[in-house]
Amino acid sequence: MTVIGDLVGRDRRSDRVALRIATRDREVSYRDFCTTAWKAGHALSHQGVHEGSRVALAPDPEPQIIETLFGAALLGACVTFDVDAPGRIVMGHVDREAALDDGERKVLVYGGAPDAATTTHWEGVVWSENPSMPPGERSPDDPVLCHEGSAQTHRDLLARAERVVDDAVLDAETAVALRAPLADPRAVVAGVIAPLLVGGTVVLPGDGAAAEVAVSGDSVPETRRIDLGGV
Repeated sequence: MTVIGDLVGRDRRSDRVALRIATRDREVSYRDFCTTAWKAGHALSHQGVHEGSRVALAPDPEPQIIETLFGAALLGACVTFDVDAPGRIVMGHVDREAALDDGERKVLVYGGAPDAATTTHWEGVVWSENPSMPPGERSPDDPVLCHEGSAQTHRDLLARAERVVDDAVLDAETAVALRAPLADPRAVVAGVIAPLLVGGTVVLPGDGAAAEVAVSGDSVPETRRIDLGGV
């Protein structure tokens, strides 16, 4: 794989579990995860997101946020998990709609219908989008994650994720609990990209053990831990 979009490529669709939301006892198959990422890409493009755009996402450990991360990557946009950062669009939970609206960026919310007519409802637009991969070719050297003045490329992220896979011995049967904030790029690498790279499962956990492995800088209830310091 050479770009992040390869993780949601057509050949990745299957009934295996890509995401597990432990607190809601819900699972998202690779088939649905890939298709929703494509739809999210189309929805973002209709909001004016294109190659070189910046998309600000709330660092919420939610399927909508992770699917939009991949949708943005398919378009060649750079994602920051800082809702105060400048960009074309900002996305967060509907409860934070008013706080997200700075009058300059387009606001996209998930988790319910927005109050303002100018705010876009994620669920409303994504589910009606074309279930096909957005057009366009990405380069491994295109930026994907923007963080504190620097950018990490597709090549950077995949190389770091491959090291996590090797060091932590992850495979398609491994479920990895994301117990570190998405605002930290190391959490994105180890808790999202690495398990998806091998066809494993990303677990969005609650209290108690939710997987075999967890990504965190602190102690965890899981039996194994990927320390952020080593990512």
